[in-house]
Amino acid sequence: MHLPPFQSLVAFEAAARCGSFLAAADELHLTPSAVSHRIKAIEAWLGVSLFERQQRQVVLTAAGRDYLAEIQPALARIEAASVALQRPGSRVLRLSVAPAIGAKWFVGQLAAYREADPGVDFVLSTASTMAPVAAGKADVGLCYGEPPWPGLEAYELRRETVFPVCSPALAARLGSPPTVAALAGLPLLRHPLLQWQPWFAAAGLARPEPGEGPLFEDAMMMLEAAAAGVGVALTVDLLARPYLAEGTLLRPFPQHVAGKAFYAVLRPDAYAQPWIRRFVRWLQARARREDAG
Repeated sequence: MHLPPFQSLVAFEAAARCGSFLAAADELHLTPSAVSHRIKAIEAWLGVSLFERQQRQVVLTAAGRDYLAEIQPALARIEAASVALQRPGSRVLRLSVAPAIGAKWFVGQLAAYREADPGVDFVLSTASTMAPVAAGKADVGLCYGEPPWPGLEAYELRRETVFPVCSPALAARLGSPPTVAALAGLPLLRHPLLQWQPWFAAAGLARPEPGEGPLFEDAMMMLEAAAAGVGVALTVDLLARPYLAEGTLLRPFPQHVAGKAFYAVLRPDAYAQPWIRRFVRWLQARARREDAG
């Protein structure tokens, strides 16, 4: 086989993903000069420049971007195959999960799936985007949103409804019974995927999208802040259930609006594997059963 040095491939992938030789060196437990030497070696072997060297970072050339897109999934498959051999009899599914859906839903399903398919083991990580799936670092991603994710396939798990929640202390400030007009005196917590304006309209308020108030990238952190009395948060049923059951959050208003959906997202080559396809279909059936129940 006519292959470049494997250590140089690993160094190139790490530097491309991290955006610097220094960060790649930290990850690989090498010196920056060793990373640079390995990348120069693969550039010499290929006969092309893979990076443009700038003052404090490195940027992929067009050839580097094309090469990364080809080798990254291959390296990820080598890693997965090696892990599987270290655990005889098991397949290893690398799952990248949005933090909130991981903590508030998927971990509650894990024991049931391991009982249903004991030959599958999991490597779990969290990410707020589908970049690990696209890069071949994860086999399946679980997230909230709407397709398309370019180059990936999305399989809907469940549609969501969106509504406000708040702590019991803040709920008391909304009146008895609560009035939507009283929201004007309370902080509104914000999330990029959950807009207030559609809910305002459903509740009969002519009010624009709020431009201030704490903005959270992590939906679970936002719900924790709401439970701590920081403000009123918009959320979806799947994530709110544990808080509502515990009484740490209340749903003060009946109005709700249609939201996005939770999806299993994966590359076509991953879905082509029967055991991964079986996992996705099991998740879909599990989510439907919860909705029906």
